[in-house]
Amino acid sequence: MISSPAPGVGLSRTYLMRASDALASSTATYAIPLLVLVTTGSTALTGLAFLLEWTPRLSAFAFAGSLADRWGAGRVFWVSNLLRTVVVVLAGGVLLVLPSAGTMTTCVVLAFGAVSGLVAEVSFVAVETLGAESSRRLGHAAHRLQAAQTGIDQGAMLVGPLLGGLLLLAGPTVLLSVVALLSLTAAATSGDARAPDRDSVPSSLLTGWAILRRTPALVWLVGGLAASNLATGVLQAAAPITVIHHFHYSTAAVGSVWSDAAVASLIAVWASRHAIDRFGIWSVGAGAAAVSTAACLATALAPTFTAYTVAVAVVMAGEGAMTVVLRTLRSRLIPVQAFGSTLAVTIILVLLPLPLAGALIGLVPTAGIPHLLLACAAVQGLALSACFTGLRRHRATCEPRQPQDPALHKQLSQPVGAP
Repeated sequence: MISSPAPGVGLSRTYLMRASDALASSTATYAIPLLVLVTTGSTALTGLAFLLEWTPRLSAFAFAGSLADRWGAGRVFWVSNLLRTVVVVLAGGVLLVLPSAGTMTTCVVLAFGAVSGLVAEVSFVAVETLGAESSRRLGHAAHRLQAAQTGIDQGAMLVGPLLGGLLLLAGPTVLLSVVALLSLTAAATSGDARAPDRDSVPSSLLTGWAILRRTPALVWLVGGLAASNLATGVLQAAAPITVIHHFHYSTAAVGSVWSDAAVASLIAVWASRHAIDRFGIWSVGAGAAAVSTAACLATALAPTFTAYTVAVAVVMAGEGAMTVVLRTLRSRLIPVQAFGSTLAVTIILVLLPLPLAGALIGLVPTAGIPHLLLACAAVQGLALSACFTGLRRHRATCEPRQPQDPALHKQLSQPVGAP
């Protein structure tokens, strides 16, 4: 079995682990390019910082899952956050003694960004593996835990850029100190989760790929997520062009569109927990897929900026609810052994459409973007229809087992704020 937080650790500590880790990653991700811009004044180096931060992130999936399977996800989570704490402290110390601008300062920030990006994805795979194990122990209540975790991730994505920008106003040292504190908090709260797992097994991406190929329901799931990511990626990449060139609004309006969408997504994630309790995971998943697809079509046809903003918010709300459904099913479909490696393979496949979305926006002229959105929405609708049809054919595979931890099930079933 993959290591997971002991029953005595409780959901509060599990959520604190994930929240502190996600906020540290999100704050660093968005603050590092700003830090480069502040210290160098160079937009070219700012772009380089973004590239150097994300290249290790993508490469991390090649080994992060194997580390979680071999060492235990809890231990990997603990070590990765301790490593990030050390790196942040070292970077902060070096920046204190170096001039505020200069070649060495730039090199330190770029190196910190690269290491921070790599550690963030290793930590994410580990904490996602821990969350999946907790989901399996909850049986039919797994979607409640997944809704809470999705809400934490999306909340961190919303708060992180704002927190990073505000902290940078106080200085790079303050920014790095807070990131170090968040990372240290994540490591300290891991508790019994970092105990070595006696049943850990050697694994690799090839192991994960083999498991994916012999799990048809998981193939349908990954295909649906990939198609959905293609449509969402095209929408995100096209948003600045649509808002500025088509509707003739400012760059600030682009940020407002995504702020509204983030709030709508958080509300949808919260509502999905209660909707699944009442209507079941299949009905909610199919409904969210239909809403997201229809709203994506609406973004291509929106006659005004207001209509476009509402359509984007509905797209992201549908995506939020669908994320809860699909992550819940993923935790059931991937076998316990070699979970980390299989998870890494699914993440790589699901992320592949994102650079494709960027390439499509680069190739299509501005006037053709609405047609591209319509095509991607149509592909998304067909793929998600096939996904849920395929998953229903393998429904027995997706059914949860009885919860193995009644105390944890009871804790999760209590209303928020209940003793």
